[in-house]
Amino acid sequence: MGKGKGGSSAPALAVLALLGIVAVVGFTNDDKQETVDLTTLAASTTATTITTAPLDPQPYAGTDGLVVHPRTETALYSAPDTDAFAKIGPTQFGQTWLPVVEQADGWVRVLLPSKPNRSTGWLPDEDLDRASSSYLIKVHTGSRTIELFQRGRRLGVWKAGVGAKKTPTPPGRTFLLGSIIDNKRSASPIVLPLGAHSPTLDTFGGGPGTVAIHGWPRPDVFGAAISAGCVRVPKTALAHLQKVPLGTLVLIDSK
Repeated sequence: MGKGKGGSSAPALAVLALLGIVAVVGFTNDDKQETVDLTTLAASTTATTITTAPLDPQPYAGTDGLVVHPRTETALYSAPDTDAFAKIGPTQFGQTWLPVVEQADGWVRVLLPSKPNRSTGWLPDEDLDRASSSYLIKVHTGSRTIELFQRGRRLGVWKAGVGAKKTPTPPGRTFLLGSIIDNKRSASPIVLPLGAHSPTLDTFGGGPGTVAIHGWPRPDVFGAAISAGCVRVPKTALAHLQKVPLGTLVLIDSK
């Protein structure tokens, strides 16, 4: 996962192809951005809380796989042609790819990485790279399983460790926000942060309480409600999930 500016160059398209993303057309138009002073707006990140963000009206619905990447810092709106309430940058854990959950003429509504959970915002359909992820991840906290789909076909299902009763894995739709490899992490060098946060803990491990999918060295946790909110998966599952492109939808339910 690399950092860099988005665009429509051949190298960028090649990277998207390797990630399993099908690139489509992007647009460039700075008219709306010229009217907004971005320095006055809070940034939507995994470490921030933006209480004015509108919540997802369909938290368990699927999408058509469309994801977008803001090429530059971009204003977020509560609805098309209204006042901006925040901004989103081009990088979080590498490039920022956000799933589109609704579209209107010249606008897209996306899921956000900031608190509260299920936050959304509208972006002008300009200065965005657009792509399509063919993947879908489903986490079932009731059966304590995780499923991976591609183009509607299930690639695998595995037992998973999910949040304990007092520290549950938050339900609703979210997305794959990042992919981190850190060999200093003994429990799991590979961590896949999601755009969701613990509903009961403000922090874990010194971070902002970001929920993630990651491995675990002991197999007895798989199939148990035992974590602080994260989803612990076997090595075989993590190897598949690590190939999923950023922005891919993750549906968490109680089934």
